[in-house]
Amino acid sequence: MHRYLAGEDDRRRMLAVVGCSSVEDLFVSIPAEVRCGELLLATARSEEEVRREFWALAGRNIAPECTASFLGAGVYRHVTPAVADALLQRGEFFTAYTPYQPEVSQGTLQAIFEFQTFICQLTGMEVANASLYDGATAVVEAVLMAHRLLPDRPRVVAAGSLHPDYRAVLDTYCAPQGLSVVTVPADATGRVNAAAFAKAVGSEACAVVLQSPNFFGVIEDLPTLGAIVKSAGAMAIHAVAEATSLGILAPGGAFGFDVVCGEAQAFGIPAAFGGPHLGFFATRQAHLRQLPGRLVGETVDSEGTRGYVLTLSTREQHIRRAKATSNICTNHGLMALAATIVLSLLGKKGVREVALASHATAEYLKAGIRAQGAGGKVKLAFPEAPTYNEFLVLHDDPDGLLARMKEELILGGVSTTRFGAGLPRGFLVAATEHNTRQECDRLLDALRRLA
Repeated sequence: MHRYLAGEDDRRRMLAVVGCSSVEDLFVSIPAEVRCGELLLATARSEEEVRREFWALAGRNIAPECTASFLGAGVYRHVTPAVADALLQRGEFFTAYTPYQPEVSQGTLQAIFEFQTFICQLTGMEVANASLYDGATAVVEAVLMAHRLLPDRPRVVAAGSLHPDYRAVLDTYCAPQGLSVVTVPADATGRVNAAAFAKAVGSEACAVVLQSPNFFGVIEDLPTLGAIVKSAGAMAIHAVAEATSLGILAPGGAFGFDVVCGEAQAFGIPAAFGGPHLGFFATRQAHLRQLPGRLVGETVDSEGTRGYVLTLSTREQHIRRAKATSNICTNHGLMALAATIVLSLLGKKGVREVALASHATAEYLKAGIRAQGAGGKVKLAFPEAPTYNEFLVLHDDPDGLLARMKEELILGGVSTTRFGAGLPRGFLVAATEHNTRQECDRLLDALRRLA
């Protein structure tokens, strides 16, 4: 694109100033396999021509109403009330960035305060921050907080059933901190073995990360594992990738965990291509000063009128970077508002009903797969394990099977092959209240015919 912005003489002079002989020298630090090369733009078109082209592209899409989707693996499709989008797109919310001036940001601050309140109620914890990017960075923030509190302990223990994407981000951030990450693999039940877990934690771990429901959809034994972590003096972190599970499953806060964090995308945020997501982070009052990011609090002004303020803002945009508790967090305000609206509309009873419906739908699917018998080419990976709304199905060629189902407008699940070696060969099937009985029967029928 540079050839349209400057002539050869201009380009030569600019390169001389920065000490390069060619434009390509500017990009030598970028691996060759990810460079796109020279960007050649097409001839400009009129507005109407562009509109027609985009309509033609849109016409090639498959309407989601025609597709039975059972995708999960960290992103879940739930029903969002229509009023949620209507409120979310109001100008005062949709165009707002961040409440640097509390006196003119009372609406935004109150919304964030309510979000924090909901997160505390869901997690059983005492304080929650004003959101993070996503579940993976929330887990990283929890580990980094544990390291600040226990700086002499150089080890992090992570369950092998932790989401691989979360684990990849964790590895990326732990290495520069001098933290080693030890893995405790899941056993034949799909859960972490308590004895192996206790041995790995030892006396050098500052943090232990457990996901429940875990990556395979299995519910971990949080009371037992949490007690092991506490007896070792480490910080126990409960990671949650499917937040609606907290509608019927007791959170780590009920079992002495220090942090409950993860992904709240399930509340009002569409299952889009890669985001945006919504990380949440809740902990105990004792760790308030090490809380990453920011915290909105409630107060009264000089006339006794209720108001909201940024009570804690230990992030790099407010203080010196070296003193910030976090340099990877933000106020994901619009996404937090989406979750707040949905949680307000659902209430405690509604959240529980969503969770019960999702669980019942998944159990219906599991029963249908069991009914195919041992001779079937698909089978449950952990048939006796307790699950919430997701489970792992074993198959020799998961990618081929899923491709055949996609031709029949069935998104049958997420193949484990995309997460690399070391995982059982198969695919994760997720069910929510969004899935009808007819869609479930279509999936089961496709598994019988196409597997």
